[in-house]
Amino acid sequence: MSDETRRRPGRTVAGRRRLRHSLTVAAIDLFHEQGYEATTVDDIASAAGVGRRTFFRYFRSKDDAIFPDHDEVLRDIEEALAAADTTRNAIEVTCEAVGLVLDFYLADPDVSLKRYALTRTVSSLRDREVASVDRYQRVFARYLRGRFEADGEPLPDLRASVAAAAVAAAHNHVLRRWLRSGGRQDVRAYAKEAFDLVIEAFPPGGARRSLDGEDTVVAVLRTSAASSEVVRQLGVALRELHP
Repeated sequence: MSDETRRRPGRTVAGRRRLRHSLTVAAIDLFHEQGYEATTVDDIASAAGVGRRTFFRYFRSKDDAIFPDHDEVLRDIEEALAAADTTRNAIEVTCEAVGLVLDFYLADPDVSLKRYALTRTVSSLRDREVASVDRYQRVFARYLRGRFEADGEPLPDLRASVAAAAVAAAHNHVLRRWLRSGGRQDVRAYAKEAFDLVIEAFPPGGARRSLDGEDTVVAVLRTSAASSEVVRQLGVALRELHP
């Protein structure tokens, strides 16, 4: 490696990753220290030891610096779904794929916790986070629709949309619980419990069986509802059908 390359870390893939991370850390720390509105792109660039032009090579705005890797994680998810064995349970595959988002947050707990504190107080950042979740959910729905159509499931579009929303809701509940705990909970074990609930709720051929004369249960829930609340309401509905 030449002396010039060592002096310019942005010249390598690893260097660009480190520089992007440095800009994110600088942005988050400055937002906490002096406030979101008071912090400028120039402030962030200076704190990271680079110029304004370098900042804009990596991010379009200071908001983008808070969520640096969502596009990359989304591509990883799409690749994982495209490469998945089509004989496997589609819901299980989707739950594994959303685990990549969880990995992203767990890879740097300090940054994730600080980011969470910011999204609770800065509405534009919270809106950005919600938009990111919606992008993941649409990718899951597209994958599931294709799988359900290939498997001959009735109502593949509706079933895929509902299942994708359930996967996203389970993940969001697990992640927020971990963030609220200050990163102290065993998030992996809790995630497995939450995803197992989703997998059980959408068994292969479940839609087909419901159209063959069995009762159908429809529950309307907020996307932020806890997985325990989802199970409770489904239980109530089933007891009403079969007292």
